[in-house]
Amino acid sequence: MPIVTVQQSPRTVELKRALVQRITDAFVDAYQIPAETVQVWIQEVPTDSWANAGKLVADA
Repeated sequence: MPIVTVQQSPRTVELKRALVQRITDAFVDAYQIPAETVQVWIQEVPTDSWANAGKLVADA
């Protein structure tokens, strides 16, 4: 059973629905497994809790 973890900034529910469907479809196609065996976990990180190039993303 694959478990996919996505770490990202907050997104809308609609975008997350589309993402998890596409990830699931990719695993079903690549591994020839039932969709029911694919788990996708989304960890949303606020933009003030991560940095890029020495600056908080919230400050960009």
